[in-house]
Amino acid sequence: MQDLWNFALKLYARAGVEQACLELQETGSDVCLLLTGAWLQRRGVRCLDERLQALQQAAALWQREVIAPLRQVRQDWRANASQDAELAALREQVKKLELQAERVLLDRLQALAENWPNEAGGDDWLIRLAGGDSAALQVLRGAVDHP
Repeated sequence: MQDLWNFALKLYARAGVEQACLELQETGSDVCLLLTGAWLQRRGVRCLDERLQALQQAAALWQREVIAPLRQVRQDWRANASQDAELAALREQVKKLELQAERVLLDRLQALAENWPNEAGGDDWLIRLAGGDSAALQVLRGAVDHP
């Protein structure tokens, strides 16, 4: 079984996936949860309400308290960093911290879900996690369904 982090990196590198994830993030989706859902879907793990809630609860605090503030600082500094080399260097460090925080979250989500059995059927993880279908979600689904 491929670990979640390496699965996420490989999926994110596929054509169109990064942009789709950014669009989904802008509409309120948690990209770490979507990547976890894609990993579970690929493994054939059934999407059950209690599993979905467990993942969402595990991610919520970390997203709110750690990842979101780092992302906000990075975004707030974007305009000024283009004019200030020292700020640009600091912004890159914040970006690395944000990525490291996302990796910690993915590791935690994997630990929670890695022993869930593979079984056929059930709802679509991606639609449930995104709260509905969209063009961006179709790009992500296509990358998952056609490795």
